[in-house]
Formats: sequence, C-alpha cells, structure tokens
Amino acid sequence: MRWQDTLGSLFMVGIPRPFLDDETRIQLQELRPGGVILFRRNYTTPEALTALCAELHWLFSTHRPVIALDHEGGRVHRLSPPFTHFPAMLNVGRTNSVDLAYRVGLAMGHELRSAGIDLDFAPVLDVLTNPANTVIGDRAFSADPHQVALLGRAQARGLRAAGVIPCGKHFPGHGGTSLDSHEDRPKDGRSLEEITATDLYPFRQVIAEGIEMIMTAHVLYPALDPELPATVSPKILNNLLRQQLGFNGVIITDDLEMGAVVRHSTIDQAVVNALSAGADMLLVCHKIDLAIAARDACVQAVESGMIPQARIEEAAQRISHLKTIHQQRQIPADGTIGAQAHAQLVEEIQRAAG
Repeated sequence: MRWQDTLGSLFMVGIPRPFLDDETRIQLQELRPGGVILFRRNYTTPEALTALCAELHWLFSTHRPVIALDHEGGRVHRLSPPFTHFPAMLNVGRTNSVDLAYRVGLAMGHELRSAGIDLDFAPVLDVLTNPANTVIGDRAFSADPHQVALLGRAQARGLRAAGVIPCGKHFPGHGGTSLDSHEDRPKDGRSLEEITATDLYPFRQVIAEGIEMIMTAHVLYPALDPELPATVSPKILNNLLRQQLGFNGVIITDDLEMGAVVRHSTIDQAVVNALSAGADMLLVCHKIDLAIAARDACVQAVESGMIPQARIEEAAQRISHLKTIHQQRQIPADGTIGAQAHAQLVEEIQRAAG
C-alpha cells in the first residue's frame, strides 16, 4: 500500500448521527479512517448502537477501524440507560480501593464490548493539583499522584480484561490548569520539578504496565516547552514521552476541533504539526470534511519534505499493531449491559466513598 493510502488510517473521526447516512458513508469511504469516535448524538438504544458498530466494522473489513467512546463515569457519560452510569472517578478515589477501580473498569469494559466498542478514553491520569480546575475536577481520581497511578492502572487492567483498549489521558497532565482547553489554550506555569514529581508519575506507572494508548493535552507547559503546547511539541511527545519515559504505544491527540487548537491555528496546521511532533493518531470529533482536508494537507507536507515519509509509516505501523493485539485479545461479549451486578457495584462505591 502506498504511503498516501495509509494517511487516512491516522485519523479518528466523529460521525453526525446514530446511523450511517449516505453522505457520511461516502465521506468515510473517502477518508478510510483508522478509528471512529462516538458521542451522545450517536446513541438511541443498545440495539441501534450495536448495529452501528457492526456496520462500521464491516464497512472497512480489510482494515477494521477502532470504535471509541469517552466513557469515564460521572459527567463524561455518553450512553443513557440501560447502560450503567458509574460514579465520577473522584468518588472511586475516595474509596481508596484498587479492587473497586479494577471492577469499575471491568464492568465498563463488558458493557462497551457487548455493544461493539473497542476503545475507552480512560483512565483519566490527571492529578487534581488545582481545586479550581473545572475541566478536570471530579474526573480525576485524586490530588495524590500515587493514588491516581494505583487506581488508574487498576481501571486500565479492568478494561483490558474485558477486551477493551484503555487510553491514559491527558499527557503530560491537565490537572494543574484553570482554563478549559475546549474553549482556549491553557497554560501550566509550574516548575519542571513539580510537573515531573506529580503529573508525570501516573503516566510513568501505566507505561511500565504496558498502556496501549496515551492522549495528549492541548496545554502549554513553559517548563517543558516554552513555545509549543503538548499536542504539537516534539520536546514533549518525542523527547519526553517516547525517549525519556519509554512509551512505545499509540499517541493520540485530543480533539483537534477544540478551542485550544482552532483559536491559534487551522486544523490542517495542527495536524501537520502534531504528526511532525510524534503523534500517531489524529482526533477530529465532529466534521469529517475537516479530517479529509487535513489528510490532503498531510500529503502536501510529505511531498514537500516537511514530514518524512517514514514518520507516516511509523505512525501507521503503531496503529496497525494496536489493532492486531486488540483482535488477539478478544473475548466473547457477555451481554451484560445494565447488569444488576453493575448497579450493585455503583451502590458499593457510593457507600465506600461516604
């Protein structure tokens, strides 16, 4: 396959409806993305969701896309009943229980897997060092990096055991910011020593345990890179995450349609810069046509020498390897959406959290 044909596989895109209309199907066949992310707009019933996932998998059977969801519990919850609504991870953190964190991941994973979801953008590995941080807030397990690491690793193990890929986020840590990156670009002005000791600790721990995917933060960290936010920073993605921390899995960007990106560059520029910096997968959550245009910009960037062809091939190989490992791990879906045991788990967490 020519390198131009592999570029679409570096994109994960959102779709507009709970079914594939003709326009969306044509756009997906034009892009041939490596992944699709689903939202509330894509959900009506478990049966319809399962049918949508099956059609997406079938549409590109030769390079089956990864179907992903933000499914954290608490306020980041895309699937209404009968899917179980798990508590926010801050409540899980208050239980101080590795066992409960694992069981949450396992239960989430079984429900997602039963519908055909491959990837959960969890665990949240941000350390809540700024209590005024509303974008992270109760999505974090704790203000203690050791607690975040313990429980985040446990949740990831649970998801993996259920046949769902976990993704740690938001590297190198979004917990110390105050501005919401959905609106504009936050800045974390803390020292290198503080970021290293606090924010990087959970990521070191999940990398040591073999986390498959890590999502970047659209945040500027002057102590790490005085000029570029993490998503487009070679110093942060290549030097720090790859070389110093030894991460060999897939680096995925946070949504490139967020205010932190589009208020400061075009999506085309952001995609080219993220790929150049070391990102492997590019997340465009809402408009497929923007992803198609960004892919074309990448073709031009490679042809002009701005991005080495080897960088495209390296990213595509990492994504392909992730898909292969995921398929090898597959276990039969057990149909436990809304299981009574999961409701009991929610009650157990609420009692233990006080």
